[in-house]
Amino acid sequence: MKEPKQPPNEAERLHALRALKILDTSYEERFDRITRMAKQMFKVPITLVSLIDEDRQWFKSCQGLEVTETPRALSFCGHAINQDEVFIVPDTLKDERFADNPLVTGDPKVRFYAGYPLKLRPGINLGTLCIIDSKPRELSAEDKQLLEDFGAMIEQEIKSMQWATFDDLTMVSCRRGFMSLADYAKKVCHRDKMSMVFILLDLDKFKEINDLYGHYEGDIALIQFAKVMRETFRESDIIGRLGGDEFVIMLSDITSDKVSALLSRFDDAVADMNVRINKPYKIEFSVGVASFPYDTKKSLDDMVATADLAMYEQKKRKKSEAETSE
Repeated sequence: MKEPKQPPNEAERLHALRALKILDTSYEERFDRITRMAKQMFKVPITLVSLIDEDRQWFKSCQGLEVTETPRALSFCGHAINQDEVFIVPDTLKDERFADNPLVTGDPKVRFYAGYPLKLRPGINLGTLCIIDSKPRELSAEDKQLLEDFGAMIEQEIKSMQWATFDDLTMVSCRRGFMSLADYAKKVCHRDKMSMVFILLDLDKFKEINDLYGHYEGDIALIQFAKVMRETFRESDIIGRLGGDEFVIMLSDITSDKVSALLSRFDDAVADMNVRINKPYKIEFSVGVASFPYDTKKSLDDMVATADLAMYEQKKRKKSEAETSE
């Protein structure tokens, strides 16, 4: 058996997948409808929408299997995401990559596989729409086109989720997506009696970057700043772009000392980034932090507003200090 290789942009691919917040969600009719249609049209026992996580393939939609995931190392879909065309294995027993695969030698006894790589955007393949049979078969040009059409329908559904909750420029949640995730996290914090921290970040002199160097450079500043945020804060922290040059982070179950350490590390990372990108401007920011107990009566909007006020106070102090030094 040959385990699938990781795509060269694996880190970027995984980030895009996880930012969608689609893993481990419930089955949805809009995906199940398509896999049911594919199952009927191709007359196969199994059809899947499979998403490839770090060490597993997880099924957003599944027809013909009882399980919800399998190891990535055994997956056919792990191979399929390494190309942009339909990946076809006419007879697994005649293919040295799969002949002794436990999914072939044991249940569900895969003999035929065809998977369409699901693209979020060019170069980012999240998983596949695949059809599986227990006997060998060929896929005609017409059948291949039909599978591609079904795959494009799945891609459209995934992209609709991204557009609703994701900021495509900075690769973090948009305001709507952040508030949705934060609302769920707030309920978990209340249930498990965990405190919450909101951090508001706002770029300083961002208008000057746009005015002096153009909006293209302004976009670069936002992209680089958000990239450092994603790399510095914990995977469990919820990061969002509220709009313009303002970002928000929700942290849970964390002490004030650890928040300070995270912000210090973030400050150093932004300084290193400024050196690395070597622009004629410096990306600088103001920050506001607000902490809340698990049983706070404040709404999400109120908690974000409290952190925003703290950020605004720091921005005012910095402006006053700059004017005094002149």
